[in-house]
Amino acid sequence: MEGKGIPNNSLLEKLKPYIAMICLQFGYAGMNIVTKVSLNGGMSHYVLVVYRHAFATAVIAPFALVCERGKRPKMTLLIFAQMFVLGLLGPLIDQNFYYLGLKYTSPTYACAMSNMLPALTFVMAVLCRMEKVHIKKLRCQAKVVGTLVTVAGAMLMTLYKGHVVNMVWSSHIHPAHTSSASVAAADKDWAKGSILLILATLAWAAFFILQAITMRRYSAHLTLTTLVCFMGTLQSIVVTFVMEHKPSAWNIGWDMNLLAAAYAGIITSGIAYYVQGIVMEKRGPVFVTAFSPLMMIIVAFMGSFILAEKIYVGGIMGAVLIVMGLYSVLWGKYKEYKEQEIEEIPEAIKGCNNFHSNEMGTIVEDHELDDVESQRNVEASRVPNVVVSSPMPQPPMLAMEAPMKGSEDK
Repeated sequence: MEGKGIPNNSLLEKLKPYIAMICLQFGYAGMNIVTKVSLNGGMSHYVLVVYRHAFATAVIAPFALVCERGKRPKMTLLIFAQMFVLGLLGPLIDQNFYYLGLKYTSPTYACAMSNMLPALTFVMAVLCRMEKVHIKKLRCQAKVVGTLVTVAGAMLMTLYKGHVVNMVWSSHIHPAHTSSASVAAADKDWAKGSILLILATLAWAAFFILQAITMRRYSAHLTLTTLVCFMGTLQSIVVTFVMEHKPSAWNIGWDMNLLAAAYAGIITSGIAYYVQGIVMEKRGPVFVTAFSPLMMIIVAFMGSFILAEKIYVGGIMGAVLIVMGLYSVLWGKYKEYKEQEIEEIPEAIKGCNNFHSNEMGTIVEDHELDDVESQRNVEASRVPNVVVSSPMPQPPMLAMEAPMKGSEDK
């Protein structure tokens, strides 16, 4: 019975990471639109970061207390220091830089710049010896070339803007009137916003690398997510008190600001940190960052409809280069994953060498054959044939395949 259930279970396990990451991209896309509206309305991005991670901590903490009671590893000084740095990289540095860059540019542009994340994560993984580069192999060449193309696309988007690309539906949407002075100021801030987005992506890539390292020592994922969000909240409060001197900046009501804080905190901080950690443990940090182009496409359509945002030629050209480089990196990563699968097959074969078939067609192990032979010699006169009871007969190919399936899920 177990042998028949293996293919269906393994297929479901294979699909879970893909489904989880696709759902997260829709969540990130909605966060970009809602946050852009809130920032345009005058909300401070420092205050938004505080409220965002306060919401995330409040939502995830009860689940961590109940689900992981008695299962938490011992807290050491090293693990605490890693959580503290995670709070700095993700909630504080990445979010503040990203929100400020989003305020100076547009949601579509910010998402396109975020597509640098897989390439930057790959570079940092190589530096941390989490990835190995054999330059003579085609898959490694694809990852290196893809990284360079991705960086080139980001630089093109930063340095070249070009003409506005008019969408079919743009003529039916009338954005708010802006003066020529505000347009000039927006153009001036475009390069500044691009630099901030690149710095935010660097911090986010470093967050993924450190999160993967921390999870090896601290396996309680919900507790880890709660503590990172809590530390990020405390750190953001300190920074906000330094940067925001007006008490009115903390005011929040039943408006778009509350929606932006709650949505970003619950969906893209609490749930996202936890789901990304689970998927990263099985597939690695590069796989987790592989779905960012989907977010860019979703935001481009939503931004054109809802915000009537402008799309420029330079942005399209840069985005195309980024996506090409991204999937070059992912192709190399996919080939590497397949090679690791092939290398694990001999281990599975070793585990199957101890299985043989007796004359009754039942699969038994070597020591079971010895027991059967000795029992035959003793009871040959009374028992004509000895049948070894075992579970449902399992073909050798399934016996080889089962360990390999399990290794994929890990």
